[in-house]
Amino acid sequence: MPLATPVATYRLQLTADFGFDKAAEIIPYLKELGITHLYASPVMKARKGSTHGYDTVDHGQLSPELGGEAGFARLSEALAKHDLGLIIDFVPNHVGVHFSDNPWWLDVLEWGQASPHAAAFDIDWDLLPHRARGGVLLPILGSSYGEALERGEIELRYDSDEGSFSAWYFEHRLPVAPERYGEMLRVIVKEADAAETEAGKRLLALAARYTGLRRPNRKEAPGFKSELKEIAGAADIIGRGLAAYRAASDRPAQTLALHHLLERQNYKLGHWRLASSDINYRRFFDVNGLAGLRVEDPDTFATTHRLVKQLVANGQLQGIRLDHIDGLRDPAQYCQRLRRLVRDAQGKTKPFYTVIEKILCEHEKLPHFAGVQGTTGYEWMNVITQVLVDARGLEALDETWRQISNRPPRLAPYVKEAKRRVLETLLTSEFTVLTRLLARIANGHYSTRDFSADSLRQALELYVLHFPVYRTYLTTAGATAHDRKLIEDTIARARAEWFAADEGIFDFLRDALTMDLLKPGRPPHSTPRVRRFALKVQQFTGPMMAKSLEDTAFYQFHRLLALNEVGGDPASTGLAIPAFHEAMRARAREWPQGMTATATHDTKRGEDTRARIAALSEIPGEWTSAVSRWKVLNAPHLALHGHLRAPSATFEYMLYQTLLGAWPQQGPLDASFAERIQAYALKAAREGKEETSWLNPHEAYESGVKSFIEKILDPALSGEFLEALQTLARRVALLGALNSLSQLTLKATLPGVPDFYQGTEFWDLSLVDPDNRRPVDFSARHATLTALEAPDWAGLSRSWPDGRLKLAWTRQLLRRRNELADVFAQGDYQKLEVRGAHADHVIAFARRRGRAAAIVIVGRQFAPFTQAGREWPALQGFDATVDITGYAAAGLAGNALPIARAFRDLPVAVIAARAVSAVRPARQRVSA
Repeated sequence: MPLATPVATYRLQLTADFGFDKAAEIIPYLKELGITHLYASPVMKARKGSTHGYDTVDHGQLSPELGGEAGFARLSEALAKHDLGLIIDFVPNHVGVHFSDNPWWLDVLEWGQASPHAAAFDIDWDLLPHRARGGVLLPILGSSYGEALERGEIELRYDSDEGSFSAWYFEHRLPVAPERYGEMLRVIVKEADAAETEAGKRLLALAARYTGLRRPNRKEAPGFKSELKEIAGAADIIGRGLAAYRAASDRPAQTLALHHLLERQNYKLGHWRLASSDINYRRFFDVNGLAGLRVEDPDTFATTHRLVKQLVANGQLQGIRLDHIDGLRDPAQYCQRLRRLVRDAQGKTKPFYTVIEKILCEHEKLPHFAGVQGTTGYEWMNVITQVLVDARGLEALDETWRQISNRPPRLAPYVKEAKRRVLETLLTSEFTVLTRLLARIANGHYSTRDFSADSLRQALELYVLHFPVYRTYLTTAGATAHDRKLIEDTIARARAEWFAADEGIFDFLRDALTMDLLKPGRPPHSTPRVRRFALKVQQFTGPMMAKSLEDTAFYQFHRLLALNEVGGDPASTGLAIPAFHEAMRARAREWPQGMTATATHDTKRGEDTRARIAALSEIPGEWTSAVSRWKVLNAPHLALHGHLRAPSATFEYMLYQTLLGAWPQQGPLDASFAERIQAYALKAAREGKEETSWLNPHEAYESGVKSFIEKILDPALSGEFLEALQTLARRVALLGALNSLSQLTLKATLPGVPDFYQGTEFWDLSLVDPDNRRPVDFSARHATLTALEAPDWAGLSRSWPDGRLKLAWTRQLLRRRNELADVFAQGDYQKLEVRGAHADHVIAFARRRGRAAAIVIVGRQFAPFTQAGREWPALQGFDATVDITGYAAAGLAGNALPIARAFRDLPVAVIAARAVSAVRPARQRVSA
């Protein structure tokens, strides 16, 4: 039987080319590596060709592209055979829409608010302007609506198998409301000149039986469609008669007929750019093709989780990772429902592993949700990076960044500017929904009706600009003390920036956000509206922060890219070892079973790319000098057009860091490397939204950046630069590899469950997605692992560039973790004192449960011991000892362990030990 709590998880990105059967093939390898749980990307039916699975179109069906039920059964058998558990990435917040593959969405388009699935989507039906009836905006057109119509790109078709009509825009199906079928049939029969034919008469008779508004209705429609498709010869008449709706620039009557028909549907077609200002359904961030689900609706929850419940009941699912928990209206309620569902499926006493994808800002604490063991580990990834970087080097890099950017090395101004940009472009629609709702609330009572819509919008904008985290967690019961203080503090900062007359507008906004407007004794306001506003603001601030911080500011502020990671602080000053120990002690008490990740499908760069770039903090002077020289060497390759410089000075600085981080470990450069860098640069430039953007691409700038990269990576044009880059890259690669060993060791031994992203057993020099989703050669890894049964650490250290050292050390760590599973899963965390001249280069701690223990010693900041990256570290040169008083281990004597001895094989060590006296572990929070 698989373990209830994972010892270690392994994340797989499933695709059509790597589905359930391919995953089953590598289970023996994962078992040999020491993995206890496979952690899979979404397995429910997604959009055809999806490379990530987050565009689910049917939560009730296992993905046919991945292998369907049969393939999943084979994977389950392989997992059970090797005692591995399964954790799946589940997407409760949204589904893929548009196109023609989501049955719920198609039904909503056909029936509007009368659809039983309308409650599943968060649609503001009444917000479309200049429209007599409610509808949903579909921003799917590649041009203006008029141009698409006159070019004949919107085509009306008849499906003879269903007896239904749909408009089609390329691959997008747009069902026609059945209430329009009668008038359409009359027009079609007339256009086909078939009124006197038997089939024509039957079509007209059918149309005559369903007249008036809302006919046929939902109850009548199946009969209508059945009769329609059974009329002999109907398909031929309809095929000819649809010419009446065949729009074209030289067919004005037909174009107008189609237009009038489309205007009477439950949707309104529009240019994709309208999404930023007019969209009226909640999206996942700003992705038009992902519509938010109202999973708070009981029927929607039950239907979307039916398959999950079945897999749990069958014993095929041991855990779940909840994607984008901050997108939900009420995460606490959702987690309670999920825990109840799991208990109903498998029994109350059997444990189930649940983690949430939650990004915590600096100094933010994770709320406690029912049944949740922790997060997917972004915060701990950043803690590891921050303790490994050299804080003194960061001070020097501050000055370098100041000189390059002509701005102070402070992140807050970047984030605030990015929020303004996002409010004005990407999320204007969602913000407009909130401001209109706030204005309606204010207008609902005479005491607040004088707050103008414009003033309310400005006040809410200031609140959003100053809101410091992703979201609050109010429920319908109101705000917790923590959330209330967060709202009040943000209101105070917003008020301080308000220059107009206040007259109570911020007090009103505060009371709306906390729902204090609904307290007894207050002037009466609409309870549904106030609750809807307060809870929707929470769903808005998460995407707002994500698009502003992660997807904008992170691509503008380039002081040290190793710190520009999801959930990280690019302006961090590093983390001192005592503060690191304190954070780990707290984690052992509060979240001992959450994940610890160093790479995920969402990270901005691979774990070893990041570790290399972090090493620049150890040689800031040499790095700054190198950049100065490279800028001179590469100046001839810049694209200069008037005031345009491509790339900009700050973007060029970012590119040099990226090149060092991703530089191939072995072998010559090939064309694919330049293509990868160019693809990354294009994404980074558009995300940064400075010289170009996704909404408004600047072709000249983008072309200049692409050309610059091509030229600086061409040996015939940039031989001197490439030689200098290669020389520094070799040194940074060595320092980065040492950082990586430390990072790996910490991940595997700290409180929490270590998660390994696919392929990272060898050096992971990938960049942001889709670069980090490239195929993995598992056969090579398995063969290498088999050959390393008895590792020669000295030999592996000499040949460290080939990656075998990392793979061997990964297995060594996981073996130790499996051997001492209780120690690492439930043991406490004790810092160990390090003394000596090099004490600041060593992190030492013990994990302990009862008498069983493990002593962990990790080196950091290796430049002084490697001649700044020129040679493998002289480990005997470490002048430090670890105080191991109270512990005994084979081969160790006394209370002081010399670091040189601990680092005999590698600059990291994990030693099985025994406590001299038993100590009760620190009390931990246990999720029920």
